[in-house]
Amino acid sequence: MCNNNNNKETSCIAEILNVILVLQQNACPENCLDSCDRPMLGGGPNCLICNTRPIMLYTCCGNGTPWSMPTSKDSVASCNGTVENCSSVFRVEKVDGNCCTCRVLQDNPDTTSLNPYIATNSFFTMSLDCICTIRCLTDTFVECV
Repeated sequence: MCNNNNNKETSCIAEILNVILVLQQNACPENCLDSCDRPMLGGGPNCLICNTRPIMLYTCCGNGTPWSMPTSKDSVASCNGTVENCSSVFRVEKVDGNCCTCRVLQDNPDTTSLNPYIATNSFFTMSLDCICTIRCLTDTFVECV
């Protein structure tokens, strides 16, 4: 664990992930400041109503490499290095204390689509003690979430 924080208060990472989760649950089409914890999901030029604030996670021991997970539950591939069936873009699905459950998002293979990601059936739960950085990507619409 990199954040060996023995007090039970939530971390700034947990607070930001909770904000993102609430925003996704109450998606709004208005724009505000372009930061991870801006108060509303924005409608971009390609998206009338956004329901997802995609994020990338960086771990304390990842040496600047984004955390990656398989895009399928059936995948046995390791996501160390470049692997086709892995992604480093996620959607917050649940924050419970110091743990976060995320859905793995996959690049949309339909190059004509206005939506850059598709939802997968791959989920993971991670201790927030392991996360040192969150990178928020442009708000978007993801079907079937």
